[in-house]
Amino acid sequence: MLTVAHISDLHFDGGEHNRRRIQAVLDYLAVRSGAIDALVVTGDITDEGTPAQYEEAAATLRSPIPTLIIPGNHDRRDEFGYGLLGRHTHDNPINRAEVIAGALFLMCDSSVPGRNDGYLSNATLAWMDEQITAVGPQIPVFVCFHHPPVMLLMPFMDNIRQRGEERLAAVAGKHPNIVGFLCGHAHTGAVTSFAGRPLCIAPGVSSTLNLPCEGDDIVNTSQPAGLAFHTLDGWRMITHFRSVVV
Repeated sequence: MLTVAHISDLHFDGGEHNRRRIQAVLDYLAVRSGAIDALVVTGDITDEGTPAQYEEAAATLRSPIPTLIIPGNHDRRDEFGYGLLGRHTHDNPINRAEVIAGALFLMCDSSVPGRNDGYLSNATLAWMDEQITAVGPQIPVFVCFHHPPVMLLMPFMDNIRQRGEERLAAVAGKHPNIVGFLCGHAHTGAVTSFAGRPLCIAPGVSSTLNLPCEGDDIVNTSQPAGLAFHTLDGWRMITHFRSVVV
């Protein structure tokens, strides 16, 4: 059985509040690392994309679990690349493909320098298509990015969601072995569908964003840090959410 841990929106900012929440989630996963095949981190690693924040992230984000990580709108591509990957990436999309435990993970950079909304470039979509084609139709595929490509009925986040999603749906239509889409950005644990496949948004580690029914305040720091576990039953993705109390 394949098990994927999924976290998002860490927002390292040099402060104790976020660092304690992040460390608590990492400790929770480390205790269970023998039963987890991969850890997917879907963006907003830092709050402002500064070198100091990436130094903090690099020193803290240590896990015995194979870890896959992509930037979000709060990150800066070159600082992310140098601070976490050890190489300058300039303003090029930071995409990565890796097969773990018999599944292909596509980490797709939906960030757009200088903007809060997201977009997968034509080059990224072509790369995605090539990677899925190369492994063949018998390999399950997880497609991961930061920005949800759908409306979540959260007005603040819906204004800065992923755009041009019909292009992503067209690529997905060619590959029925995509078992799910994993993302973050919205700071809320949620499951919906996109292109006929499950779309799972990981809870925020640093904070939660309120739904309209929860009041006028956008950010809710009283909720505990959260994470998602995804497992595969054949070709069916099953998602479970957990809270980690600091």
